[in-house]
Amino acid sequence: MERWLITYADLITLLMIFFILMYTMSQVDARKYAAVANSLSVVLTGQALSVLETQGPSLVEGISGQQVPEGPGAAPAQQGELDEVKQMIAEFIKTKDMEASQGEAQGNAAVTKLSDHIIVYEQERGLVISFKDTLLFASASDQLTPRAQMIIREIGSTLVKLPNYIRVEGHTDDVPINTGKFPSNWELSALRASNVVHVLSEDAGIPAERMSIIGYGEYRPLVANEDTISRAMNRRVDIVILKKKYDYFEPAVSQTKP
Repeated sequence: MERWLITYADLITLLMIFFILMYTMSQVDARKYAAVANSLSVVLTGQALSVLETQGPSLVEGISGQQVPEGPGAAPAQQGELDEVKQMIAEFIKTKDMEASQGEAQGNAAVTKLSDHIIVYEQERGLVISFKDTLLFASASDQLTPRAQMIIREIGSTLVKLPNYIRVEGHTDDVPINTGKFPSNWELSALRASNVVHVLSEDAGIPAERMSIIGYGEYRPLVANEDTISRAMNRRVDIVILKKKYDYFEPAVSQTKP
C-alpha cells in the first residue's frame, strides 16, 4: 500500500467525525437547554436567568433581550394577568403621584411621589416590584413606616387572586452594620423582607404558603457601590411575582398533617 493512502484515510476519517459532531450540535433541544440553564443559574446565583442580565444572541428563545409571554395554557395565571397587575400598580402609582402634586401645590411637600421610589419591571422569571428602602424604612431600621404599610397593603390587594408564588427579597448596600439586632447586612435585609411579607399576608390577605423570604444583604447589588447615589439604588426590597413555569423551583406543599 502506498504511504500516502494512510494519510488520506486518516483525513477522511477526521472529516467524517467533524461533520457528525456538527450535525449533532445543530440538533439543540431549546426547552431542555433552557431548563438546564435556569437550573444551573438558580444553583449558582440563587436567581433564574434574567433577560436583563443576558446580552447578545442566545440559542434559547426568550433569553436574548426580548420578553416572551407564557402563552396559552391551563394555568390560570398567564402573562396577560401579570400585565394586568403591572397596569394596576402603574395606575396606583399615578394616582398617588397626583395626590402628592396637589399637596405640593398647597404647600405640603412632605409626601414624595411614589414614582421616585417604586420601579416595576419584567424579568424572565416574572414581575418585579422594587421599593427603595427610603420609602419603607428609617435608616438602619427594619420597621415599616405607617405610609409604607398602607402602600404595601394596597399593592398586595392586587396580588391576592394570583396563584403565583411570590418572593420578597431584601437588599442592602455594602456599608457594614453590627448591632445587637443586626449582626450583619444579612439580618437587616432578611428582617426587612420578613416585615413586608407580614403585611402582605396579614393585611392584604395573600396566603402565607405562596410567599417566601430571601435576605441577600449587599451581595446582589444593582450597580457598583461607589457613592451615595449608587448605594441608595442598591438598598431596596423587591416583591417578585414568579411565572407559573417556575413553580418547580418551589418545594411542594405537604397535604399531610403530623
